[in-house]
Amino acid sequence: MTSPQLLPLVEQYRAGLDAELMLLHRLQAIAVDQRRVSETGTATEMQATLDHRDRVMATLVTVEHELKGVRQRLLLFRQYLADMPAFQEIVALHRQAADLVADIVAVDQDSVQALKNAEQARHLAAQTLEQGESTLAAYRRVVKPTLASATLVNRRG
Repeated sequence: MTSPQLLPLVEQYRAGLDAELMLLHRLQAIAVDQRRVSETGTATEMQATLDHRDRVMATLVTVEHELKGVRQRLLLFRQYLADMPAFQEIVALHRQAADLVADIVAVDQDSVQALKNAEQARHLAAQTLEQGESTLAAYRRVVKPTLASATLVNRRG
């Protein structure tokens, strides 16, 4: 295959990469929103962001699946593509996509940490409530003795 014959494949692959980059930018925005929701949001807001992310991820997987065959064909003829400016643009787009993925993963790690922190805070609050209830129950027993004890004292007295 010659470079002119490969150019349509390169252009098709570039169009697919452009679509993937658009989806990755959406995922990046969703990841930032998920981090915010994981710190201050409700379960309903968290579910909404998860649903939105699932839809974008499904589209990204579909685009990636469609590009797989084109990518494999281009890899077979890589030695002919190295000097093509259009191929160099694809290489740059791949780097950009990798940077976006790294950023999304970092934001996701922040979200996971925020959720862990919230879980620990809820656990501590629950533990504090349990201790407070136990203390209150003990205090109630001291302040308000049972009537059975009072009758015992009255019989002897």
